[in-house]
Amino acid sequence: MNYLKPKLFSVMKTYTLQQFGKDVVAGVIVAIIALPLSIALAIASGVGPEAGIYTAIIAGFLVSFLGGSRVQIAGPTAAFATIVAGIVMKDGMDGLIIATIMAGFLLIFMGFFRFGNLLKFIPFTITTGFTAGIAVTLFIGQIKDFAGIVYEHGEKPIETAEKVEAIVANLGTINWMGVLIGGVALAILIIWPKFVKKVPGSLVAVIVTAALVECLDLDVNTIGKAFTNIRTGLPGFALSTSLLDINLMREQLPNAATIAILAGIESLLSAVVADSMIGSKHLPNMELIAQGVANIGSVCFGGIPATGAIARTAANIKNGGRTPVSGMVHSLTLVIVVLFLMPLAKLIPMPCIAAILFQVAYNMSGWKTFVKLCKSSPMSDVLVLVTTFALTVIFDLVVAIEVGIVLAAILFMKRMSDVAQVEGWKDVDEENDPESINLRTVPDHVMVYEISGPMFFAAAGKILDISYKEDTKVLVLRMRSVTALDATALRNLEQLYDDCKEKGIKMVFSHVNKQPMKVFQKAKFDQKVGKEFFAPHIDDALARARELAKS
Repeated sequence: MNYLKPKLFSVMKTYTLQQFGKDVVAGVIVAIIALPLSIALAIASGVGPEAGIYTAIIAGFLVSFLGGSRVQIAGPTAAFATIVAGIVMKDGMDGLIIATIMAGFLLIFMGFFRFGNLLKFIPFTITTGFTAGIAVTLFIGQIKDFAGIVYEHGEKPIETAEKVEAIVANLGTINWMGVLIGGVALAILIIWPKFVKKVPGSLVAVIVTAALVECLDLDVNTIGKAFTNIRTGLPGFALSTSLLDINLMREQLPNAATIAILAGIESLLSAVVADSMIGSKHLPNMELIAQGVANIGSVCFGGIPATGAIARTAANIKNGGRTPVSGMVHSLTLVIVVLFLMPLAKLIPMPCIAAILFQVAYNMSGWKTFVKLCKSSPMSDVLVLVTTFALTVIFDLVVAIEVGIVLAAILFMKRMSDVAQVEGWKDVDEENDPESINLRTVPDHVMVYEISGPMFFAAAGKILDISYKEDTKVLVLRMRSVTALDATALRNLEQLYDDCKEKGIKMVFSHVNKQPMKVFQKAKFDQKVGKEFFAPHIDDALARARELAKS
C-alpha cells in the first residue's frame, strides 16, 4: 500500500528547520504569483474573482497535504477555464458543483485502482493538440475584456465561433482607453521579468494599472464594476439539497468525465516535470486521489475545479521548495490575503486581467512544440495533433480527446501492420550469428542497452527507465529490433540524450533501422547527436565507445 502514502508523511522523517525556512519563502513567493492568476482564471471561468482564490487555498492545501508529489502546487488553471465557463453558462453553478464532485470521486476511484500508470496511453500529440486548442479558445475569450467591448444585443456566446461572431458584430463599442490600459499591462508582463525576476510581472501589472485607473479616474471597466457582489472573508459551505437531483447528475456525467480526465493528465504531467527538476519520483495514484479530494473540497467551499499548475510548481522549486510544506504555506498566505486585502481586488481593471490571461494562453500554447511536431513527426502523428487541436477550438475538449484517441489507435494499428514482417526460420547457430551480443566484450565505463520492438507512445516510457552507473562515460543503444518509432518515443530519446549530455555521458546508436532513422533525420536529431555517433553494426558501435571512454 506504499502507493497510497502521501509524500508529506515520507519527507517529514528527515525534515529540518533549514528546509522549513526555504519552504516558507517558496510558499510566500508562489502565493504572490498565484494571487493575480487565480483571480484572472476565475473570471475567465465565468465565476466571481474570489472563487479563484478559494480554489487555490483549499485545493492547494489538500493536494500538498495528501498528494504523491513533493512539490506540486495546485489551483485553478487555464486548461479548465473554457470548460468551466461553458458549464456555468449552460447549467449554472449547481451544474458545475455536481460535475466537479462526480469528477472528484472518479479521480479517487482511478487512484485506488491504479489508473495513474494508464494515462501514458494518451499520446503526446493529443495532449499537445488539446492544450494548444485550449490556449486559442482562452485567448479569443479575453478579447472582449481587453478591448472593452460591450455586447449591445445581449449576446451570451458559449462556443468559440459564437464569441468571434459577437466580437465582430460589436467592434464599434471598443473602449480605446481600456485597450491602452491593457497594452500597459501587457508591456509590463513582457518587459518586467527581463529585469526583475523575484517580483512577478502580473502583480506589478495589477498594481500599476489599478493605480492609473483610480488616480486618473479613467472610464475603464474594473472587477468592482463587473462583479458587484464580491465575497470577502473565508469561504462558506456551498452545497445545497438541490444537488441530489439524479437527473442533474446524469446530465453532468460527460462534464464530470472531462474534468476528471483533464485533471488527471494535467496533474501527472506537472508532477513528471517536477520530478525532472528535483530528481525525485512522484506516486501517480496517490496524486490522483489527492486531486479528487481537492476538487470535491474546492467546490464545496465556493471554488472551481483545480489541478496541478506547472508554472507555479516550477516557481516553487526554483525558490527552494522541496516538500509539501511549501504548498501548504502558499495556501495559508492566500488566507491572509482573503481576510485583509480582498476589497482591493475591486480596483483591478478588466483589461489587465485579460492581458494576464493573454500571457497565460501564450505560455500554455506550446506553439514551438506544436510546430516542431508538425515538421518532424510521422504524418499519422501530425494528423492526430491537428485534428485534436481543431476539434478543441471548434467543438470542445470531450469531442477532441475521444476522436483523437480513436484516430491515434487506428493509425497506430495501420502503422504496425505496415512494418510487420513474416520471415521463414533460418537455422543459424549462435556462434555463427554476427549480431550476437553474447560474443562481445563491453569496454570499461561503457553500458549497452538493446531496444526491441516498435517504440510508440505506450512503450516509449521504457526509454526513460534506462539508467547508468556513476563511472559510465558512454551509453550504447542497440536498435536493430526497433522497426518503428513515433513522436513520443523520439521526445523521450531527446530527453535521455539531454540528461546524458548534462552528466557528460556520450551516446552511441547501433543499427538504427530505416523508419526510425527517417524520424531522426526529419527532426534533425541525428545532427543534434552527431552523425559520427551512429554505427551500422554493434562491433563498430563498441569500437567507437571504447575510443570515447579512453578519451
